[in-house]
Amino acid sequence: MSNSLEAQGVIHSIGQTTEYGSNGFIKREFVIKLTGEHENADYPNYVMFELIKDKCAIMDTYQPQMPIKVLFNLQGRLWQPDGKPEKCFNALQAWKVENLSAPQQQPQSAPSFDSFDDDSIPF
Repeated sequence: MSNSLEAQGVIHSIGQTTEYGSNGFIKREFVIKLTGEHENADYPNYVMFELIKDKCAIMDTYQPQMPIKVLFNLQGRLWQPDGKPEKCFNALQAWKVENLSAPQQQPQSAPSFDSFDDDSIPF
């Protein structure tokens, strides 16, 4: 397995979950327009990711135009059909999607001892 990578962007489109073959293999594709400080708005980058098996349901709660962060693995396979040149196929296999428009939970800090007065201490 390759190292995990991440990308952020705005959802452009979300495909339907599709079954391939007779063994129950399912896959779902979605496309984001990359955003961030290194992206040039004049030349936008659109990138397709895939979800497989039980991960297909991840996109059920998302809609186009939502800003997200995608955590994914880069996958690649070689294939050589009979009598033809070898081909290499690449896939960006997403395994987690985070909604960037949802408010982030901030950990609550413990109260400082300066905020207690002597009357609120039970002993």
